[in-house]
Amino acid sequence: MTQACELTAIDISKAYQAGELSPVEVLQSVRARVEQTEPLLSACWAVNFDEAMHVALASEQRWRTKTQLSAIDGIPISIKEMIATAGIPRPLGTAAGDMSPALEDAPPAARVREAGAVIWGKTTNPDFGMLSSGLSSFHKLARNPWNLELTPGGSSAGAAAAAAAGYGPLHLGTDIGGSLRLPAGWCGIFTLKPSFGRVPIYPPFIGRVAGPMTRTVGDSALLMRELCKPDPRDYMSLPPADIDWNDLELDISGLRIGLMTDAGCGTQASPEVKSAIEAAAILFENAGAIVEPVEPFLTRDMLDGLDTFWRTRFLAETSHLPPQVYSRILPYIREWGEGASNADSLDVYRGFNQIAVMQETGLSHFGSLDFLISPVAPEPAFPAEWPSPTRDPARPFEHIAFTVAYNMTGQPAASINCGFTSDGLPIGMQIVGKRFDDRKVMQLSQFWENSRSRPMEWPRLKQ
Repeated sequence: MTQACELTAIDISKAYQAGELSPVEVLQSVRARVEQTEPLLSACWAVNFDEAMHVALASEQRWRTKTQLSAIDGIPISIKEMIATAGIPRPLGTAAGDMSPALEDAPPAARVREAGAVIWGKTTNPDFGMLSSGLSSFHKLARNPWNLELTPGGSSAGAAAAAAAGYGPLHLGTDIGGSLRLPAGWCGIFTLKPSFGRVPIYPPFIGRVAGPMTRTVGDSALLMRELCKPDPRDYMSLPPADIDWNDLELDISGLRIGLMTDAGCGTQASPEVKSAIEAAAILFENAGAIVEPVEPFLTRDMLDGLDTFWRTRFLAETSHLPPQVYSRILPYIREWGEGASNADSLDVYRGFNQIAVMQETGLSHFGSLDFLISPVAPEPAFPAEWPSPTRDPARPFEHIAFTVAYNMTGQPAASINCGFTSDGLPIGMQIVGKRFDDRKVMQLSQFWENSRSRPMEWPRLKQ
């Protein structure tokens, strides 16, 4: 029997409108699911259902009097720990983090709070958001609800696990190299990495975005209606755009879709992952799209240059920490960052410049395509205790070659489930669109979701 916490946000909103369900009832269902499952997943931190209940009660009154603030008024939502929420510390997933309470909501949290959504807790991420796993020196080890021995991915680890496990319909994560898409792919959920600047965020940084993590495309569209509202704190954000996020219909006849199963460097896609993406390409082709194989464009110089720049950035941002505090950082992360301790100014510049090379090359490579599809990750989820698939801080980013370039080009890119391995593990397909054409990426994702041979059967966990 479907529980209220497993309903889509769209269905919950309709039930509120019809008086068939209340925000209090849905929050109670989410609370029951979290209390039942969280000891197994460790997806959450700073959970406060008592405070959330006050918000749910106020929302219940608004729906009763037809004064609801938005379609997500009263719908439970979790927020990734990296996104500041007023009154809650933001330790950045590390035991060396600052435990001072945040003074205000970051833009994504502010938008959903203004819309009346019920923030019930934060979800976990690894140290500084710099791992594609749920391993953290501060949080408990997050696990994948499809297989508790495996990672949910990262850095939006807890958010992806929470969505797949049914901790309500709406979750917020962030992405600078794949941190929305990788865990979404490994947990079988949907996410949109919006165009750079589409969703205001603070503090802004090159490639960094915030986005929705949900079980369905429609729920992410519902959340995007609120997230993309302007906020002056993000001085890198796009001008507000009039986007009808409800319009998810798309005739794909004649659309040009590039198929890329080789990232150009890093780990090669496994046969099962490659086969799943190729099967999706056949479906699009049979529906009238023009699917054409495309060669990769990412090079080892691009990936290694970005790695050098990120390492030096880490060293700069932790240089103020006393030795006893610095030592609390996850050893893998320390070793990774210290790998750039001998980098000189030319090394740093050359590394940073690879972002521009990635931008120019990536956008030229996309050319006149309408979309590009590829694996999200080259392999399925790896053991939960591993910091990365290679477990080697000298080669930390071999698995992000399909995703990271689109952070730098600024293009919208989604992750949607496109099948399972023989062991029953989710496989994510990345759908990349033209710059600023977020809705069209959502539309093709909706087309794929509607075309799947059978609906998703989500994992159910019991202690």
